[in-house]
Amino acid sequence: MDFALSEEHRAIIETVRSFVRRELVPHEDLVERLDEVPDDLAREIRGKAIAAGLYAANFPAEIGGGGLDALSLTLAERELGWTSYALQALVTRPSNILQACQGDQVRNYLLPAIRGERHDCLAMTEPGAGSDVRSMTTTARRADGDWVINGTKHFISHADMADFVVLFAVTGTGGGRSAISAFLVDHDTPGLTVRRGRPSVSHRGYHHCELSFTDCRVPGSALLGTEGRGFDLLSEWLGASRLTVAAFSVGRARRVLELATGWAATRRQFGRPVGQFQGVGFSLADMATELEAAELLTLRAAWRLTQDQMSDSDAAMAKLYASEMLGRLTDQAVQIFGGMGLMSDLPIERFWRDARVERIWDGTSEIQRHIISRSMLRERGA
Repeated sequence: MDFALSEEHRAIIETVRSFVRRELVPHEDLVERLDEVPDDLAREIRGKAIAAGLYAANFPAEIGGGGLDALSLTLAERELGWTSYALQALVTRPSNILQACQGDQVRNYLLPAIRGERHDCLAMTEPGAGSDVRSMTTTARRADGDWVINGTKHFISHADMADFVVLFAVTGTGGGRSAISAFLVDHDTPGLTVRRGRPSVSHRGYHHCELSFTDCRVPGSALLGTEGRGFDLLSEWLGASRLTVAAFSVGRARRVLELATGWAATRRQFGRPVGQFQGVGFSLADMATELEAAELLTLRAAWRLTQDQMSDSDAAMAKLYASEMLGRLTDQAVQIFGGMGLMSDLPIERFWRDARVERIWDGTSEIQRHIISRSMLRERGA
């Protein structure tokens, strides 16, 4: 087993790490205070990310993307995890599900998205359909060569910044996976309303919205991929997305551990650094061990993806363990900082709040455990 990284991998890590420290971290307090990334700042960061070759790194080089393989991309995302979602989202977009674009969709959606000229959001979740995707009720029906869409989506990330929506809707009957299709819907299409969602304690500046479709008519060419294959597209996207959550969690946990270790080495009580007390020192040891285990699990899944061998269980294990590890580390970091850990002028309380949602979005921890156990039982014929 060879755990060594290539020179190319090391160069990617250094490039992204330097970009994050220089271009993103200095703006964290502003975004936290405003609960917003100002438009001029967003344009500036996105422009610098494009110039640095980091934007759309998950797309093939032949169509203008960064052309990174899964392992390289995961290493880059690990470094981006150091900072807030609101800022890192300006670097990591667009969604790789757009590779399903065909014909005029390539010119109108895919290529502008890769160039940073148009921005997408993914609309899957509904008030009554979260983990149970197949129970979605948003429908798209044929009408004189067009599609007419009705329904509601919520918890849709950065929909307020998007130019178009990658929408999943029911087009068939029976409730099976072949009943769901995907569509590209422009933000200004009549019948589509985008509203800012409920305020959240997590990820300030990274907004969630509600989308309402009322007799929203789109042309037949808005169908992404083929009719009835929306669930398959979604499943392919979720595997990579769960790996991304794992990578971000590892990156964020590394920053939290660094801060906690620095505090334990300098904060003095009873005449010595608090890190010298076993209660704190052993906590740091456990935190470092858990972080290392999560990182290895994440990079193993990424390596398997580069070999086209990553299973649903690989992604589920990485997402499950890394997201829960981050929750434990941030909670323990607050304990190490004591009362100062809850003060808003230090970043620890922000990391603690932000960590909680990682166990929920892109598939809850319970869903990940279901995927893993189902795979285990299937091997035994159960």
